[in-house]
Amino acid sequence: MATITVAGTGYVGLVSGACLADFGNSVICVDNNASKIETLKKGGIPIYEPGLDDVVIRNVASGRLTFSTDMASSVKKSDVIFIAVGTPPADDGSADLKYVEAVAREVARAMDGYKVIVDKSTVPVGTGRKVKGWVTEELAKRGASIPFDVVSNPEFLREGSAVQDFTHPDRVVIGAEGDKAKALMKDVYRALYINETPYIETNIETAEMIKYASNSFLAVKITFINEVANLCEKVGANVQDVAKAMGRDGRIGGKFLHPGPGYGGSCFPKDTQAMARIGRDWGEPLSIVETTIEANERQKERMVSKIESGLGGEGSLKGKTIACLGLAFKPNTDDMREAPAISIIEGLAAKGAKIRACDPAAVKEASWRLESVKNAVEFVEGEYETLSGCDAAVLMTEWNQYRNLDLDRVKSLLTRPVFFDLRNVYKRSDVEAKGFVYYAVGQ
Repeated sequence: MATITVAGTGYVGLVSGACLADFGNSVICVDNNASKIETLKKGGIPIYEPGLDDVVIRNVASGRLTFSTDMASSVKKSDVIFIAVGTPPADDGSADLKYVEAVAREVARAMDGYKVIVDKSTVPVGTGRKVKGWVTEELAKRGASIPFDVVSNPEFLREGSAVQDFTHPDRVVIGAEGDKAKALMKDVYRALYINETPYIETNIETAEMIKYASNSFLAVKITFINEVANLCEKVGANVQDVAKAMGRDGRIGGKFLHPGPGYGGSCFPKDTQAMARIGRDWGEPLSIVETTIEANERQKERMVSKIESGLGGEGSLKGKTIACLGLAFKPNTDDMREAPAISIIEGLAAKGAKIRACDPAAVKEASWRLESVKNAVEFVEGEYETLSGCDAAVLMTEWNQYRNLDLDRVKSLLTRPVFFDLRNVYKRSDVEAKGFVYYAVGQ
């Protein structure tokens, strides 16, 4: 098995490092944030991801997983270095590669023998070539002639299911030029052979494109069913039945055909923006992706209008208190990046509403991401406490505990029996039978 350094202990880096150690590799997770490394050394997990703590604890105990702030020492000990740092969107929508470049140059300054340098972060097409150039520049400054290979090995992790996704992937994509690098990467993932995991071996540029194309397509699929849902509301159709029938078609499939308030998170918003930028830069604009980005923003705005309309129309939100159940962009994560809840709560507050909100994991992050409307938002511990005294309930994120609410109790706590189900969790007949005015998406 390989000795691996993973640069970055964020979501991708920590999950990847822990799971690679679980595959039997020796892994050093490196970060320049000393407090985060200290937390990890003490057994703390800085991100919310179900099952990750067990994997970390097990592999730390076995000695296969360690944490460090010393990149140079870690690089010298390793055969493979994974770059798993952030690639935040720049002002023009492109991915900012400054952290990737910094790690690549740091690796080059420390390496003392053949290394495989792996781009695990989601990066634009051409980044592998840039990494190769940065490493070559630093080696030239040292007057060193040390062989190395650059590999693109994109991640396909769903937040909330990341451990399962890493250990039981649909495919492993390896974008590499040399046979030696390919062989070493297969050794890294050797534990997956028993599951007969498909391997896609290709060149670097293709591997980079696979990641962006995959996420952009899923974002398009979500946005398509959201727009169909909006049309269903106008013509009297039920989008859930439409989506179910569509999903039965093997050419389409049922996944990601669930209408709601729009996509969010760390991947789809960033990756669609970057994909669109790549298309523009190369003179091949991706009009479907461009339209998806615009439509997703409209969907969030539409949710604000839906709530306002349901409570009486223009001006009706002023002085109202709205209960928001869920803040994270999806259940089983504390991630608030680009969460629809941010735009919706800001929109409601702008129209004069007060917000009482809860979430099992995301309140801490939401408290600073909603700083601009902090005077209008109160964070509450539990769902029933949140509902107490409010003029309407809005189910924003489909956490399990919000899927089976005691509707009689909900009705008794609200000042008005109005329920906005932005995730289509409940059956209209069940909610209306309890005396609620019920609003869903696409019904």
